[in-house]
Amino acid sequence: MSPPETMASQSSLTERPGRGAPEPGPITSIRPSTGWAPLHLREIWQYRELLYFLTWRDVKVRYKQTVLGVLWAVVQPLLTMLIFSVVFGRLARLPSDGIPYPLFAYCALVPWGYFSNVLAHGSTSLVDHGRLITKVYFPRLLLPAASVAGGLLDLAMSFLVLLAMMAYYRITPTIAVWSLPLFVLLAATTAFAASLWLSALNVQYRDVKYIIPFLMQVWLFVTPVAYSTSLVPARWRPLAGLNPMSGVVDGFRWALLGKPAAPGGTLAVAIVAVSLLLVGGLFWFRRMERQFADVV
Repeated sequence: MSPPETMASQSSLTERPGRGAPEPGPITSIRPSTGWAPLHLREIWQYRELLYFLTWRDVKVRYKQTVLGVLWAVVQPLLTMLIFSVVFGRLARLPSDGIPYPLFAYCALVPWGYFSNVLAHGSTSLVDHGRLITKVYFPRLLLPAASVAGGLLDLAMSFLVLLAMMAYYRITPTIAVWSLPLFVLLAATTAFAASLWLSALNVQYRDVKYIIPFLMQVWLFVTPVAYSTSLVPARWRPLAGLNPMSGVVDGFRWALLGKPAAPGGTLAVAIVAVSLLLVGGLFWFRRMERQFADVV
């Protein structure tokens, strides 16, 4: 026969509600998903207000306690344009398709500056918001997306300077200027897709933040920012579309300055490349997302 204390403990476990302690409620067990997780892109729309606040916070933090504030969005491409004008325009005498070289270079630096700044912030967005990730659930895609949206302010500021330079050189936009938002969208999509890959990798491997500056330098020189696409042999130009920013830069120059020719083949290859990069990045990001809170 069992000891008295054992019998008492057993009887206390079988007490009915109302006579003793209430029965515990149902237990919900949450386990991480296995394999490739669904995207659940509808959550982005449900958390759209959070995206707005993350974007506004990103902008304020970026220029907090700075002397020039948002004017840095103009100073950086202007200084780069001056250096390119001296080195590549004066010394190397690279062709600029009949366009004044300062305007030729700055027109490319406007979308490139937007892309590089977004990628720099988006690739570290998960690590920078590590405390937020470990405390509350929200779609982690919002963090790199906020960097994409926040960079639009810098793009607008530098674009106003571009319009002033066009007025100074007495160059009017072509009728193709209506297509300019499409090239902005292509630049934003490229930056977002690359940020998905790099931000997820940066959580696992902190070496990524040291690779990004080198990656951006290489990416700059394989993009026709300082030189014209006409220098690339014709048979290799479709391959240049594998770098989506080549299509963006040529698109900006074509839409605003009328030169070079419309980026037809290059743009088509760029759209396909960005689509593959984005879809792959979304699935990769979602697969790695379950580990963010534990690793970050």
